[in-house]
Amino acid sequence: MTTPGTARDRAKAERTDAILSAAAELFAARGYSGVSLEDIGTAVGVSGPAVYRHFAGKQALLGALLIGVSERLVSGGLDVVSGTDPGMERMRALVQFHVAFAIGNADVIRVQDRDLPHLGDDGRADVRRLQRAYIELWIDTLDALVDEGRDALRLRVQACFGLLNSTPHSTSSTQRAHDDTTHLLTAMAMAALLAVD
Repeated sequence: MTTPGTARDRAKAERTDAILSAAAELFAARGYSGVSLEDIGTAVGVSGPAVYRHFAGKQALLGALLIGVSERLVSGGLDVVSGTDPGMERMRALVQFHVAFAIGNADVIRVQDRDLPHLGDDGRADVRRLQRAYIELWIDTLDALVDEGRDALRLRVQACFGLLNSTPHSTSSTQRAHDDTTHLLTAMAMAALLAVD
């Protein structure tokens, strides 16, 4: 038996997800400054003012998008860490998770690259805090494989992210290209992380 309001709550959640998806696509294509709430509303079949039922404004929408993607990265990374043995298996699983995430969330990565400065101070601080937590998962994993200090490990991890997060700017959408890209990026990322100088 469903409780009263369940269908309405589900519909609202679906509309919120649709707004976030449309915002990601439009911000990625035109930049934060080039998109209005009216544009986003039109993309999901509502008026611009109707978007305010879900978000306090455009900056709040950007915050939900960028903080949400950072939360999903941390959550996914924690799942990988808890579900794999330490060492090479865990490192490869983190890389594969991030490759799939980068390919599947290309619009959001483009938005984060370009539009993070449009967030307020609190939003930027939340994103940075989550990014640091995600990076630390990788550093802790890499520490078992590479005998270097944490600063050097951080450099390896951030260089790897630079490689993987450039993917949205250069990949094709065909399935064959997707499979080839996944395999190649995984191999390249592992090589970068484990490179010997």
